[in-house]
Amino acid sequence: MSNYARYLDAAERENTRRSYHAAVKHFEEVWGGVLPTTAEAIARYLAEYAETLSLNTLKQRVAALARWHQDQGFADPTKSALVRRVLRGIGEAHGTRERRAVPVALETLSQVDAWLLTEIDQTRSPKALAAHLRAHRDRALLLLGFWRAFRTDELLRLWVEHIEAVAGHGMVLYLPRTKTVSALKGREYKVPALSRLCPVQAYLDWIAAAEIERGPVFRRISANGALGSGPLHPSSLAPLLRARFRAAGVADADGYSGHSLRRGFATWASERGWDTRELMDYVGWSDVSSATRYVERADVSRRARLEEGLAMTKPSVAAPPLFETSLEVSVLLERDNARVRSVPRARRYIERSCLAPHAMQRLDDAGARYRIRVLAASRDELDETLADLLEQMHTIAANNQCVLDAQIRDEAAGKVWD
Repeated sequence: MSNYARYLDAAERENTRRSYHAAVKHFEEVWGGVLPTTAEAIARYLAEYAETLSLNTLKQRVAALARWHQDQGFADPTKSALVRRVLRGIGEAHGTRERRAVPVALETLSQVDAWLLTEIDQTRSPKALAAHLRAHRDRALLLLGFWRAFRTDELLRLWVEHIEAVAGHGMVLYLPRTKTVSALKGREYKVPALSRLCPVQAYLDWIAAAEIERGPVFRRISANGALGSGPLHPSSLAPLLRARFRAAGVADADGYSGHSLRRGFATWASERGWDTRELMDYVGWSDVSSATRYVERADVSRRARLEEGLAMTKPSVAAPPLFETSLEVSVLLERDNARVRSVPRARRYIERSCLAPHAMQRLDDAGARYRIRVLAASRDELDETLADLLEQMHTIAANNQCVLDAQIRDEAAGKVWD
């Protein structure tokens, strides 16, 4: 790669490049669009997927198409009034409340940490090396992710040579680049040693157990305990956390994601009186709106005033009954190009993140057909759940440079989602 191309790549985050590439690919290969394109074509493309993709996803697709035209030297059709009006109309007609990860409460953090400490203690034998190392790694990842409120990609881009840690004192971590800080500056993060749930000691225990001296801190671990050379993939963090939360007995474990650690710390700090400016500086937010999106503030005094006005407690209203639907899923994955060898990895991620939470059963050895069971309170809720599931599967495939052809069928009702 020439210096010119290398510097261009460095100017943009890898996650952004991957998502923009997938968006352009979807416009051309799935919808059949031709680039360069027109404002009218983009408006028709948005209208085509208005009922199946979220508004945020559509805005990301528009941003990717804008970047393509700018990079190729063409006039940007996404700036037209027509495209803006269509997006605004979709927001009015199909706008939904933003889905947010469940924040990790300190009590939940303590519960999972205690379970991991037990796991570490019970796997101190050569035969259980992989389980022992994973427990150490996941404990360090959980505590460091919470107490420093890292984004997923920041947490997984920590390098040992960029960290100075002293037991009982604290640690200093350096990230050459974050979402809000360019590589020209980088940023240092300080973490103090704590009397319990200590991220400093958890980190030192992990790198000592794994004998890591250089390279990424959080890595894949094979079945025999061998460490991978590269960092964990960002899409693997949410399934990893959910699996640990389920094993530790945390209720509704599937509601957590990598952002749960960041939101959890922000909520905890806000409830303990951190002012907004202090919290923004610690977490790394550049504007107040980012802080308010993440923080779940508990207004105790307002709750007390409302409780005083209740003369009696009314019987709780039962939740609507759930119905279970048995569905068949077909998953066909192909490589984006001949040099890509990530089809098995994409299939594993799809199975773990998308299908396993719905009682997945394989119907063939090739992994092309599955049976899942989905709970929903209504047909509309079922449609929304399956649309989200398909979108997540396509995102995983695109992130692994694969092309996905997926279909979900309800044989009894004769309905198909694709």
